[in-house]
Amino acid sequence: MSLPNFTYLAPTSLEEACNLLVQHQGKIRTKAGGTDLMVRLAQRAFKPEYIMGIRNIPNLAEISFNPDEGLRLGAMTLLSEVAENPVVQEHYPMLARAARSTATVQIRNMGTVMGNICNASPSADNSPTLVAMNARIVAVSSAGERQIPIDEFFLGPGRSALEPTEIAREILVPTPSPRSGVSYQKISPRSKVDIAAVNVGAMVVVDEQGACRQARICLGAVGPVPLRAASAEEFLLGKTITDAVAEEAGALAGSDASPISDVRASKEYRRLMVVILTKRALLEARHGTGI
Repeated sequence: MSLPNFTYLAPTSLEEACNLLVQHQGKIRTKAGGTDLMVRLAQRAFKPEYIMGIRNIPNLAEISFNPDEGLRLGAMTLLSEVAENPVVQEHYPMLARAARSTATVQIRNMGTVMGNICNASPSADNSPTLVAMNARIVAVSSAGERQIPIDEFFLGPGRSALEPTEIAREILVPTPSPRSGVSYQKISPRSKVDIAAVNVGAMVVVDEQGACRQARICLGAVGPVPLRAASAEEFLLGKTITDAVAEEAGALAGSDASPISDVRASKEYRRLMVVILTKRALLEARHGTGI
């Protein structure tokens, strides 16, 4: 695999990295695991003069959990680490499932969750659950830091809300509410290691009687960005999530989707799969509430 010529930079602090982004603005790309970046370089999708690797910056590979603050995933946290981490498996099992379903073992051992998000692919495995769980991206620059709600992070295929001089430092995921449940569902053309033809993340929170008081449903690979199924979410409020209710919500989610046909699936197939996977996700999430 041949690559265009570039100069490799390896900062050892976030401050140094942010200064490099300002110094070489418009001519530099940031590399975490590099599993997406290297392919796009080989395809000549872009030809930066500089590649900045952030592997040598301390504390970017940390996973931490605090019940009051939630889960923190550093920018260099590998997909395999999220999939296998006992804390993630206990408190955020669907984040572990999504990471585990991403690509192959080799890619999971090199690629990062943050890279999967910042690549801003509509079909990314890790986006739907993070959107469903209302995660935030912490971005830092020479001017300071800000938190970007993940709902506002995706602007289009390959486009995110990160400014050219910002680095995405970590992902923050709130602590799950009492009586909440989450699900991640995916279907791909040939096998589970393929890019998703459709994927769905769902979170529901119910009251003591089992009625839905909050629902967040995210549809992947059926629009230019991961899409919230707003009609389905509104429909679920106040209802007990039975098979029939989940099926109707799935139909509404199918209407919320805007799929296209490509080499992985036709738009008709994708819309049908949104209906089916949303129903499955809602029933699994309801089961996870314990009610």
